[in-house]
Amino acid sequence: MGDTQPDLELRELERELCRLPDISAARIVADETGMPTEVHVLALPGKHPKQVVRDIQSVALASFGIEIDRRVVSVVQFGADGPPAGEPAAGAQAGRPTIEAITAETSGLRSLVRVTMRGAAGHDAERGGEVVGFAEGSIAAATRHRLVATATLDALRQLEPAAECLDVESAQVLRVGPNEVAVVTIVFVLTGGEQLVSGSALVRNHQDTDAVARAVLDATNRRLPQLA
Repeated sequence: MGDTQPDLELRELERELCRLPDISAARIVADETGMPTEVHVLALPGKHPKQVVRDIQSVALASFGIEIDRRVVSVVQFGADGPPAGEPAAGAQAGRPTIEAITAETSGLRSLVRVTMRGAAGHDAERGGEVVGFAEGSIAAATRHRLVATATLDALRQLEPAAECLDVESAQVLRVGPNEVAVVTIVFVLTGGEQLVSGSALVRNHQDTDAVARAVLDATNRRLPQLA
């Protein structure tokens, strides 16, 4: 067995954990023998963290034969406001759009961000369900994450007409323990008032822009079906 095999197995375990309904992101740190020493997950609200840990242990042992000590598992839960009444369960992952690519171009003091998104089955978007959202603004570092979030919403509007009522309030990357987490707040402009919701995503492989885009989807994809 090569040295890369344990790492590949752990990456596969991360992907498997992200298939759990209550987990939106996972990162495993291992020692030189390949044994997990840190397990960090970003979980949706609604289930007690102890149960989330037990689910992680069950998947690791049943699918990979890996025993994980509960003491090395860190569970971070965002969006404790929860989904509105009558909203589909957070685990209903099917039918959601996905981020395909994020690019940025600079010209002088201006930056143009493009977010390519693929719609889920059933969307009538052109080019096989692939759309591109745009956002332009200053090259200032403070605006970079907001531009990505705005471009993500622009793409989402092309797939979901109900997304016309959305706007970005804030987008930033925060440090939570040893990890970085993208957190966005989105405003739903509804008849009779506004509703502020949040979304989050763990930064993977230092790809903070990807995390910001995924955080936008986390904030919106459970709520948009109620507006359609």
